[in-house]
Amino acid sequence: MTQWIDVRSDTVTQPTPAMREAMASAVVGDDVYGDDPTVAALEKRAADVLGKDAALFVPSGTFGNQLALFTHCDQGDEVIAGEDSHIVWHEVGAASVIAGVNLRPIPAPRGVLAPNEIRRRIRPEGDIHLPRTRLLCLENAYSSGQVVSVADSAAAWEVAQEAGLKVHLDGARIFNAAAALDVPAREIARFADSVMFCLSKGLAAPVGSMLVGERDFIEIARKKRKLMGGGLRQAGVLAAPGLIAIDEMSQRLAEDHANARLLAQHLSEIRGIEINQDALDINMVWFHLSASISVDALMAGLQARGIKANPPEQGLMRLVTHWQVGKTEVARIADAFEALLAD
Repeated sequence: MTQWIDVRSDTVTQPTPAMREAMASAVVGDDVYGDDPTVAALEKRAADVLGKDAALFVPSGTFGNQLALFTHCDQGDEVIAGEDSHIVWHEVGAASVIAGVNLRPIPAPRGVLAPNEIRRRIRPEGDIHLPRTRLLCLENAYSSGQVVSVADSAAAWEVAQEAGLKVHLDGARIFNAAAALDVPAREIARFADSVMFCLSKGLAAPVGSMLVGERDFIEIARKKRKLMGGGLRQAGVLAAPGLIAIDEMSQRLAEDHANARLLAQHLSEIRGIEINQDALDINMVWFHLSASISVDALMAGLQARGIKANPPEQGLMRLVTHWQVGKTEVARIADAFEALLAD
């Protein structure tokens, strides 16, 4: 049986043995009734670690982001977000379907929404032709693999405070950002009214994300979660690995970052590969391939060598490390690229 190395994303992570044991022995109840003690423990832990009042377990990151928009906003409101953020690019236009809001994309170089750019997009009051600007959405770590500094997060937060806007943070990889910045995750989260983070990416839980915020916000979100079909019953079997994700797996993410840098170093020595050195903040390696390289041949060759990777888009390729990609796997990936690009 082929021992696959999967670097398509950190969403492909398998649950750890400890997670599987926790799932098997989890104490459960009906969470829609509020009776599942394991879910309650996970929600309390998520809120505590991010310094918020309360938290809600949701099925996915997209679900959590869209639930936040649905809870913060009224239909017809406008939401400012980075033009290449996950909410704008990769959530199937859900903001228009679920919350019924308009997205106002703005440039976000290296994931940073500059204060002046935010101010320019805030609608003036009093004109009946204009939507109400209601929410600012930030993202950290950014989908480009780059981390936004605490100072830049604080600057965006200050603009929102001046304008009376709420701030939602897509923190799918907030623990990666915290590891890269060497700060507690709550230091990033304090510049947002609500935060979504994923349990099922680098933290390796099989399912789920968390939405955290003020208690009143979470109670409204709980009812809207039910409306969206996210009311789960004996969900403790899913919450149990989430506790391990927060308490244990979040503490080892720097190892994934180091392995990504190691992989980038190896690949940079191969002709035809140009590493994006500005996007090595977390567990992602982004690189350009020479136009002369046959993508079909490369992907077939990687597959034949037991490596799963997504093909490049417009010459740009991404590989993602996680707990199942260590130094041995990094060397195997680098050797595969070297052999394939030498042909």
